[in-house]
Amino acid sequence: MVRKLSLSCFVAALVIFSACNKPFTIEQIPGNEHRSSVVFVTAPNQENYFTDYFPSIDKFDSVVAGPGVTINSYTDSTFFVTTAVPLSTIDLLSEGKKLTLVVEDGSHFNSGYAHLYTTWTRDGKVGIGFTQKPEKVVALWQNTLLPEKCVTIGDNEIVVTLPKVPEGSRERTYLRVYGATADTPMSDILVPLQNGKVVTSADQLNRHDPETQILYSLMIDRFNNGKSENDWKIGNPKLVLPQADYQGGDIVGITQKIQEGFFDNLGINTIWVSPITQNPYSAWGLNQKPRTRFSGYHGYWPIYITKVDERFGNDDELREMLQTAHNHNINVVLDYVANHLHIESPLFQAHPDWATDSLTADGKPNLELWDGEYRLTTWFDRHIPSLDLTRRNVADQLTDSALYWVRNFEFDGFRHDACKHIPLNYWRAFGKKLANDPQLKDRDIWMIGETYGSPELIGSYIKAGMLNAQFDFNIYHTAIDVLGEREGHSMRDLARTIEESGAAYGAHHTMGNISGNHDKTRFISLAGGAVSWDEDGKAAGWTRHVGIGDSVRAYSKALLLEKLNLTLPGVPCIYQGDEFGQEGGNDPDNRRFMRFSGYNHFEQHNLDEVRRFAQQRRENIALQFGDYLPLYVDDNTLVYLRTYMGEGVLVAINNAGQAVDVDVTIPAGLKGAGDRKLHIEANDVVCESL
Repeated sequence: MVRKLSLSCFVAALVIFSACNKPFTIEQIPGNEHRSSVVFVTAPNQENYFTDYFPSIDKFDSVVAGPGVTINSYTDSTFFVTTAVPLSTIDLLSEGKKLTLVVEDGSHFNSGYAHLYTTWTRDGKVGIGFTQKPEKVVALWQNTLLPEKCVTIGDNEIVVTLPKVPEGSRERTYLRVYGATADTPMSDILVPLQNGKVVTSADQLNRHDPETQILYSLMIDRFNNGKSENDWKIGNPKLVLPQADYQGGDIVGITQKIQEGFFDNLGINTIWVSPITQNPYSAWGLNQKPRTRFSGYHGYWPIYITKVDERFGNDDELREMLQTAHNHNINVVLDYVANHLHIESPLFQAHPDWATDSLTADGKPNLELWDGEYRLTTWFDRHIPSLDLTRRNVADQLTDSALYWVRNFEFDGFRHDACKHIPLNYWRAFGKKLANDPQLKDRDIWMIGETYGSPELIGSYIKAGMLNAQFDFNIYHTAIDVLGEREGHSMRDLARTIEESGAAYGAHHTMGNISGNHDKTRFISLAGGAVSWDEDGKAAGWTRHVGIGDSVRAYSKALLLEKLNLTLPGVPCIYQGDEFGQEGGNDPDNRRFMRFSGYNHFEQHNLDEVRRFAQQRRENIALQFGDYLPLYVDDNTLVYLRTYMGEGVLVAINNAGQAVDVDVTIPAGLKGAGDRKLHIEANDVVCESL
């Protein structure tokens, strides 16, 4: 969560410590509204930017390395760090004020690491259990290091004494705890505090707590037509086939579905809407089989980047939609495109030099070169040139345009398109503007990005001064391969990928766990065999009607994916129609117009189960802020705990075609600790409280 600060409220640092059997007082200091990210060192002499961690602070006077950490050099903006230990700290000082960064050695931190988990809270203290006794523990309130004497490491548990939160602090602050064994970091602890006291119930959380989110992704043109007056289409099937033309969905249609309780009934508290900016009225691109061009119904071809597309609505209708959502305690996240403009954009036509080179160094078209040396310059298509956002004037224009939408409308955040094709200087500039904008100082702007690639690449954008999260495509791709029983994949792969994500992004990340998106073949059609794993999903959608295939198999596998996402750490993300099992190939077949009724019995069952699991997540703090503890895995079965303050939810997923019995052990310090036998039906999930 990006926390907004006012520099005028900074006061001198003062920490008064008393005996740690009593609460101690700690004062607010500059930058301490942030839950800063960890300095995760994966290479020698790694460069880091101060603003990545504290975007409201321009520079620090000195940088003091903790034990085992070497600061090789630092400037006003950067520091270079090497670590020889799994866990340490860096103190950043300015005019007597001190903030602390946690440093972890990421070179051996992948999967199979030891875990910390909360067991109790009382009398201003928090108990923490462990699967392996740590050699070192670091505890912070926000980014202020708690003294070592306030962290007791016993043979069976850790006890942390909470500080007395200073006056003027935000209602929501956090205790953060990190541990390490002799050679590797452990999973971290995140405990939300409300006015300085531990939050113990989901009733104390609200939509501004990012961990509570259940996100629903919708494409405006394909969701609901609430107003026929703004309907428009190219209307020439010889030029643009109906699947690639506008179909009438609009902002008023979203408002209607909020008012009708569609999202409330599904358990959704965050809506991600597709881009709303003005797109062209002409047709572009070309598909050969069948031959068709495309309209800009999807919104990803911006012409005017601060104007609502009139086919979707107007400013007043957008404000009404946002207000209606907030009245229902629902966030709205805007899909924003910064990577490119359409060639018809007046802004681009005035500045054609803003584009990256259309040719590579050897004279080949710089098109769709998603990885490698042209990742930051490649064009998605000839009619949407990528912008050279390494240039400050270009980045300033696009970041200011993004700010327009949160300054003038009550959006709660952004989904950022094509993040890995945008240089890091853009994200740093945008994060700094957000942190220092006086209009936004009391707003929580949550930002999630889209990047396909390794955890290292994805994680490079996830910092307090850049993005809060990204979609976890590595878990998604592994999950569909495993749950869809693609040859050569087992539950062991999924268990390993989940732990690798926890290591890469932190155990309490808000990464998006998706059921699908507008660029993917519908998983239910893959699982049921209507589309083969090795088939071109786009071609399938164009050349035949893509259905379900084996219905019993398809719906059960699709439901396993939804239940997995709704019980994992992170933010569950449901792509429109996946809640009931919408079939389809890839783009544009995965963008069929939304259905709200007429479900068959399979669809109704899936919808009811998704609603039940979403409600369970919303009502149980362990499924939102709980620690993740793996208990058992084999080729077909995965069992894990989500646990918070000793309470918890046990999740067991059986991907086999027959029932299984599994023996697990609930760790010490938790309710129901000890051995336990589970019976899991075929292709089913057990989800029960301890």
